[in-house]
Amino acid sequence: MGLFSKIKNMFKGYSEEEKTVEEEKEELEESTEVVEENHLEEEKSTKAVEEDIPEEKVVEEKTKKNGFFHKKEKEEEKKNVKIYEKGLTKSRQGFVSKLADLTNRYSKITEEYFEELEEILIMADIGVNTVMEFMDRLRDRVRKENISDPSELKEIIVDELFIIYVNDEVLSNKIQFREDGPTIVLFVGVNGVGKTTTIAKLAHKMIDEGKKVLMVGADTFRAGAVEQLKEWSDKVGAGFYGKEESDPASVVYDGIELAKKEKYDVVLIDTAGRLQNKVNLMKELEKINKVIEGQAGGCDETLLVIDATTGQNGVSQAKAFKEITNITGIVLTKLDGTAKGGIVLAIKESVGVPVKYIGLGETKDDLQVFDIEKYIYGLFKDMM
Repeated sequence: MGLFSKIKNMFKGYSEEEKTVEEEKEELEESTEVVEENHLEEEKSTKAVEEDIPEEKVVEEKTKKNGFFHKKEKEEEKKNVKIYEKGLTKSRQGFVSKLADLTNRYSKITEEYFEELEEILIMADIGVNTVMEFMDRLRDRVRKENISDPSELKEIIVDELFIIYVNDEVLSNKIQFREDGPTIVLFVGVNGVGKTTTIAKLAHKMIDEGKKVLMVGADTFRAGAVEQLKEWSDKVGAGFYGKEESDPASVVYDGIELAKKEKYDVVLIDTAGRLQNKVNLMKELEKINKVIEGQAGGCDETLLVIDATTGQNGVSQAKAFKEITNITGIVLTKLDGTAKGGIVLAIKESVGVPVKYIGLGETKDDLQVFDIEKYIYGLFKDMM
């Protein structure tokens, strides 16, 4: 079974109408059967003995508890899938509708078909190099598998785009939190891409997960940047440290000191975005990284924030920042506002850095951990 079919089956029913009470009850009972089988004996031999509770009562309580959490997890997963689906509407309507039209106009796969497909992919901002590699792979598979009907390429297109993104790598889209001190996350990116609001949304997400978060305003160059971050920290309930018109590295130093003293779990650091003068920005980031190295043994993540609506300009920003600092992940904001969602693939191909978060809306809940399978589903849903 190809990726196309797997993803189709994985998310089957997530876009349908809500299930009836009876259907949900049946699903809950099915999920608890597995829990009961795996843990029944363990529960009987431990809790029942220690607390002198009838074994049947213990099993009943355990089953209800696991069934509840399973249902909550499933509801959260369904909610996230719908956010992807809604957030990628513009890209899906522009991209997939053109693919469908192309398939309808050709009864056989010809060189003209390949040329039009290539143009559609480039217009979706997937990136010229990625498209060239993709077309070579597609032509090779069509030849080897003797495919002549364009409709048979739906699954292959999805599979090959996925393979190109993953590129035989083990991609991590999660931040690894330290156990022995604050986790340090540095944010870089040009002004106007949504860096400050991204920091606030990520702080909100981490606070919901039980983390104690400190936001540090080290963008002391842009007027009002520190105050803006302070306002966001108040809104999401995070701690804050920042000083306007101060040396950014000294602000980071004091912020990390505060985080260690008050036992914060995570430190999110905002920085300036003056890409026009790369030399000064590079020196500033080098100085900040040296401070983090001395204070906390190094930065855990350096996330580059890019506005997805800027298209290939965003790819250029990624290349420029990759030259001046060690980027570990990309945050793509405003992905819901562009019809060219292929930029996810273009950026990964151009800088070799995975997308870790995507912004799919204006609310604080719309910052999503990037999931390649949900992305593929959201982009190609109408073909499934």
